[in-house]
Amino acid sequence: MPNIAIENAPNIQDDSRVQKALKKTGNLPRHIAIIMDGDRRWAIARSLPKTHGHRVAREAVRDTVGACGELGVDMLTLYAFSTENWNRAKLEVKALMAFLYECLTEETQELDENNVRLYAIGQLEGLPAKVQKVLGEALAQTAGNTGLQLNLALNYGGRSELVDAIRDLATQVQAGRLNPEDIDEDAVSGALYTAGMPDPDLLIRTSGEMRLSNFLPWQMVYTEIWFADHVHWPDFRRPHLYEAIRAYQKRQRRFGGG
Repeated sequence: MPNIAIENAPNIQDDSRVQKALKKTGNLPRHIAIIMDGDRRWAIARSLPKTHGHRVAREAVRDTVGACGELGVDMLTLYAFSTENWNRAKLEVKALMAFLYECLTEETQELDENNVRLYAIGQLEGLPAKVQKVLGEALAQTAGNTGLQLNLALNYGGRSELVDAIRDLATQVQAGRLNPEDIDEDAVSGALYTAGMPDPDLLIRTSGEMRLSNFLPWQMVYTEIWFADHVHWPDFRRPHLYEAIRAYQKRQRRFGGG
């Protein structure tokens, strides 16, 4: 990939001070979710092919994952490819799948060395066979790691997830393993792709759009949301992450309790 000038990246000493301050404040989000939006707009603004924006965005992922791991965030979920993304131009979809394959092939070793556990949510069986293969290998290689859990939402749609959960619960009822009256919020949560995971505390969305876009609708009913209005995802770096976390730390979460 091309070399990218990161103008807003702090020096190591300043970065360490910022991280210490965030940790001292406390109330770090346990689980951060990100809608990585704006790759194509970033490329168009520079008269580059749309696919180039996706490629450059790789550095944003690397920097964000590294910062979350250093801060001690438990979980990071990235909206990497939605069920709706299949509707894009065939050439772009093909490029995205090739890029996903490339990233999984080239980045897994470093994730493993940094104690990052990789996980994937979505209708993974709908991905190309070679992507499924390298993804399975990456999941297996990092399965024993105990640091940051990096969830990739791949071929993911929130409504599809709920439909799959409902079908699973209906199958359990039909088989006599579950009584209808025992279906509660915990049962539904347990049937989702994210079963056993904490709900996101903080959602970050780049590029100025202000909607969930079918991303974790059940899980994010009380998630705090931070919009990076003027930042496309390829330009997102740890200073933006720190700004979002600082904003989160100033909020009082009531969970509907008044």
